[in-house]
Amino acid sequence: MKTIKGLIIFLFLFTSLASQAQKPNLDSLLRVWNDKTAPDTCRLKAIHKIAKGIYLKSKPDSAFYFSQLQYDFAKSKGLKKQMADALGTQGGSYWIRSNYPKALDYYLQDLKIREEISDKKGMAATLNNIGIIYDNLGDYPKALSYYQRSLKIKEEISDKHGIFNALNNIGMIYYSQGDYPRALNCFQRGLKISEEISLKKGIASSLVNIGVIYFDQDDYPKALENFQQGLTICEENNFKYYVSYILGNIGGIYSIQGDYPKALEYHQRSLKISEEISDKRGMANTWTSIGIEYMEQGEYAKALEYLQRSLKISEEISNKELIVASLLYIGELFESQGNYDEAKLWCEKALRLAEELGRISDQKQVCKCLYNAYKGIGNGNKALEYHERMLVLTDSLNKDETAKKLQQMEFAKQMLADSLKQAAKELEVQHAHEAEVRKKNRTRNLAYGSGLLVLIVAIALYSRLRYTRKAKAVIEKEKDRSDNLLLNILPAEIAAELKEKGEAAARDFEMVSVLFTDFSEFTQTSEKLSATELVAEINYCFKGFDGICEQYGIEKIKTIGDAYMAAGGLPVINDNSTKNTVLAALEMAEFIVNRKTEREATGQHPFEMRLGIHTGPVVAGIVGVKKFQYDIWGDTVNTASRMESSGEVGKVNISQTTFELIKDETAFTFVPRGKIEVKGKGKMKMWFVEKAIN
Repeated sequence: MKTIKGLIIFLFLFTSLASQAQKPNLDSLLRVWNDKTAPDTCRLKAIHKIAKGIYLKSKPDSAFYFSQLQYDFAKSKGLKKQMADALGTQGGSYWIRSNYPKALDYYLQDLKIREEISDKKGMAATLNNIGIIYDNLGDYPKALSYYQRSLKIKEEISDKHGIFNALNNIGMIYYSQGDYPRALNCFQRGLKISEEISLKKGIASSLVNIGVIYFDQDDYPKALENFQQGLTICEENNFKYYVSYILGNIGGIYSIQGDYPKALEYHQRSLKISEEISDKRGMANTWTSIGIEYMEQGEYAKALEYLQRSLKISEEISNKELIVASLLYIGELFESQGNYDEAKLWCEKALRLAEELGRISDQKQVCKCLYNAYKGIGNGNKALEYHERMLVLTDSLNKDETAKKLQQMEFAKQMLADSLKQAAKELEVQHAHEAEVRKKNRTRNLAYGSGLLVLIVAIALYSRLRYTRKAKAVIEKEKDRSDNLLLNILPAEIAAELKEKGEAAARDFEMVSVLFTDFSEFTQTSEKLSATELVAEINYCFKGFDGICEQYGIEKIKTIGDAYMAAGGLPVINDNSTKNTVLAALEMAEFIVNRKTEREATGQHPFEMRLGIHTGPVVAGIVGVKKFQYDIWGDTVNTASRMESSGEVGKVNISQTTFELIKDETAFTFVPRGKIEVKGKGKMKMWFVEKAIN
């Protein structure tokens, strides 16, 4: 499944999770299971049908429970195949709940037992399911490896149904890598095999997957044609599970084309079938799609009703990806109505879960909603915070896209290596055959074959050399970009230590001058600016501060909303650090004064700023594992912040400690302020520092 422009498009990945046949009767199966006089295999067959056939897709947690009963009983009787069957169902229950690591663990246990008992058919099915897990995790080389192992076994046992299944999933790998020609080839081969053995589901799924390729290439007429053909087959054969998803695909196409009534018609038909067969995952997806359609048409009450239904059922099946989608769209719905407080509540829930799942694209969309919500309620600081997070997430997505391209290149390289290996094997077989058949021409044939082999290898080596050079150039470019990004986040010395050791130890510094700036009456001023103007102006000022810090050898620590924090004397100790920090602060103050004059001259609203400095000991180091940053801690930091808040607009306010260190410097003049009450500190001596006039 993937989301395109807010709509759900389904790909048919074939698994052995559950049969699509009519569900067995629960009461009769329970009677067999509870009948202790019945043969063990009959009881195990009954409990297996309960877990896999009845509960797996609708109540995966219940499926796990009954499968555990099956496993424990089978283990007590030494029935390994039935133990493996139970483990497979448990893996499927975690797969449905999107817990891929747990699903993989149970599938691997399942596979181990089947290998012990040489259950080839079961091995092929489990290998296929493991491939699907790696596919979901984005590890396409491993997924392809397991699919190919599954295909090999199915070819050995002449399981054409299974061969189709493997070809279909291998096609999905190529599809995921954007290799549409190879994907199309696999789907077309699968279609041919399905037609040979009259496998109706296979014919339908191949048509639908071919349609999805056309969909991705924006060829909607051909996509619709293939979807309709697949739908006809599924409706004729009462494949309700597949009918519901194909209807959703068709609805998605009509929605993208702007035909919302038609889209809604197909989504409603899809929903009806999902409800009939108790396919809760399908119901949640379709309710989300219907909610989006109503939201697009401005029918917010109906949209909210369907999105809340989707949320409720997603929570029932513990599908976190679907929960995030529901929360996000509910938040966007309230935001579009101007109900910013409600939008904020829903989107904050969505953000917490999206962060837990590590879904960057969802986090970016949620941050956008939160930015609009906080902007709408007039909280400029919070709006700015989420706008900055959006920028960071956008950069992360760009890096992910680069990583994906590199992964695709590595994938293509592996495929090339496999192709060369296979070509060499085929050439070796051909050469041996010719040598046997044509003994009289052995020398000539050997020379011919060897020459051909050398030519092929030479061409392959040359092609690989060119490919390797290109890949190396791309990797070097990305490495340089990563190094530059790292240096934007961390001091050079800390970045070097992190790259060399994988970590950077925290350090104590005895004499660090901490500088704080803060815009006066920021909230009132920001309300007079648009979001674009606000971010642009803050960015302009902070870029100016960055340049000043670099000029005086001061380390920028971080920005906190409209506050800017820097420090002199770390990570490299410098005897002139306090003087340089004060010089930097004075230049920042002058920068803002000049900027104010420029903006007032053009009728724009300017910022005014306070600055404060305190000198003392701090602890410095890296915090976090993801999105780490270099930071400092200690009472010195808190006192520096108090110097800023106790200062005046346009002035640089310093503590007595800082004054003692620079009082003999001829570059400065000082204005005593006496003792001033400081929150949490009592009364402290302070000084305004100014540049000396030569």
